[in-house]
Amino acid sequence: MLVLAFDTATPAVTAALHDGERVLAESTTIDARRHGELLVPTIETVLREAGASLGDVTAVVAGSGPGPYTGLRVGLVTAQALATTMGVPAYGVCTLDALAYGSGLTEPFLVATDARRKEVFWGHYRDARTRLSGPAVDRPQDLPAELPLVGAGARMYAEIVGASRILDAPEYPHAGALAALAAGRLGEPGVLEAVESGTHPVLGPPRPIYLRRPDAKVPSAPKRVSA
Repeated sequence: MLVLAFDTATPAVTAALHDGERVLAESTTIDARRHGELLVPTIETVLREAGASLGDVTAVVAGSGPGPYTGLRVGLVTAQALATTMGVPAYGVCTLDALAYGSGLTEPFLVATDARRKEVFWGHYRDARTRLSGPAVDRPQDLPAELPLVGAGARMYAEIVGASRILDAPEYPHAGALAALAAGRLGEPGVLEAVESGTHPVLGPPRPIYLRRPDAKVPSAPKRVSA
């Protein structure tokens, strides 16, 4: 097994390789405006550091959001293109799940990322591996009270959610955690059937999770001016 994983649903452009037992290489850059420019070089970097080539990859995993439209599409389109070229399966994993898994927490908590428009994307987790609800999008003041929080969305609104609730955990998803989460599931019996039927709790098709309409809109037809 050699899993190539990457995520572009947040300001982090992150990629990693996992051999089914450990992360072989990982690279992450925080830059909200250069997803399209940075992703392929980041993938090339982790392949080179691991001493591997694209031909060695057995599965591609991409963070499926939720996240801003443009950045999210960069990762998912790349995953689909690479998988088609190499003839290997491609999967999507909720970006919030990757953040939760990277926290390593064993207690109930919330994950929150920036959704813009003064809102956050969030999910409720029983532990680092188990999502109880979400993903959803809401104002930070409407998040469930008292539970600990991880993620950049929580830190952005610390004054609203309460700084004491924010845990010392990664603010953005890292592809090493994404790859490890996916690799652990890919070895399970019946995984392909569960993914195809949409019943797998973690893995899905590489499609974006959209919780609202994109900011950009198609212009409406110009109004007719009467003489």
